[in-house]
Amino acid sequence: MRLVLIDDHPLVIQGIASLVQCQGDMEVVGTANNGSEALRVISQCRPDIAVVDLRLAGEYGLDIIRKARKLVPECRFIILTSFAERVDVRSAIAEKVEGYILKEAMPEEIISAIHLVGKGRTYIDPAIMQNLLDQQEEDPIEQLTPREMEVLEALARGMSNREIADLLYITEHTVKKHVYQILDKLNFHDRTQAALYAFSKGLGQVSPNTAS
Repeated sequence: MRLVLIDDHPLVIQGIASLVQCQGDMEVVGTANNGSEALRVISQCRPDIAVVDLRLAGEYGLDIIRKARKLVPECRFIILTSFAERVDVRSAIAEKVEGYILKEAMPEEIISAIHLVGKGRTYIDPAIMQNLLDQQEEDPIEQLTPREMEVLEALARGMSNREIADLLYITEHTVKKHVYQILDKLNFHDRTQAALYAFSKGLGQVSPNTAS
């Protein structure tokens, strides 16, 4: 099993690489610490699995995965992150990410997740599932569709309609429709209110000082 590791923390890459070295059926064939390098490495190495940090410095892991799937459709993806927010998990599921595991997982859990995903199965960290079950209160953001969540994430990052359209491969007209639906569902008057609300929920917070 050929793996590519994408994370902006060298210690994380070194740690996973060390785990993989102890396995006889997998090897790390490439690493990257940013989106452009990740796409280059995935395209060149064509791995079976790419382990991707959810939030690199200034970049969102799901954006990288979306672009990488177009380059190497057969590659499967595992999100390895410190974040277990429901909005992130829902977005990952909508993107059909094959694995989602927390960085604090035990080494054997990480290896088990890689093996399962390599065999064509989906793995979600049990701690994440428990967190989802514990979040029972109704939140207006739960009304949004996965696509609307992507647009809201982009709004929180201060992106224009044209930038959102280019990112999601849709028209500006479609973006405007999504923004209208978001404002209506969240009962906001303008996109600034929606962006601030999204930021308070942890969306868009991908600065270099943000923990992955």
